[in-house]
Amino acid sequence: MRARIIVRTSFDAAHAVKIGDDWESLHGHTFFLEVAVEGEIKRGYIMDFTELRKIVDDIVKELNHRNLNKIFDNPTTENVALWIAEKVEEKLPHKVKLKRVVLWEGKDNGVELEW
Repeated sequence: MRARIIVRTSFDAAHAVKIGDDWESLHGHTFFLEVAVEGEIKRGYIMDFTELRKIVDDIVKELNHRNLNKIFDNPTTENVALWIAEKVEEKLPHKVKLKRVVLWEGKDNGVELEW
């Protein structure tokens, strides 16, 4: 049997996104992040929630209260979510796979990546 565990967190950051040939004005959001990983249930769990939370929190620390334009060429929500996904995948234990990343830009707009 395969199952998923999920952690949620949030962070605050500013960005200005390039749409077509024009840049938006710099503005901020509270971003809401959900990360789901999948694996076999062994000894009663997939991986420790605390371990997954630490992985996600360490990544989010790099973005929290930052100007995302200093980190990304074009800090769209999609680009930020892809970057988070790559960082999470690098740190997961063997046989635990990243299955979904959902990143909300505020409460109304978001992107979902799924594998």
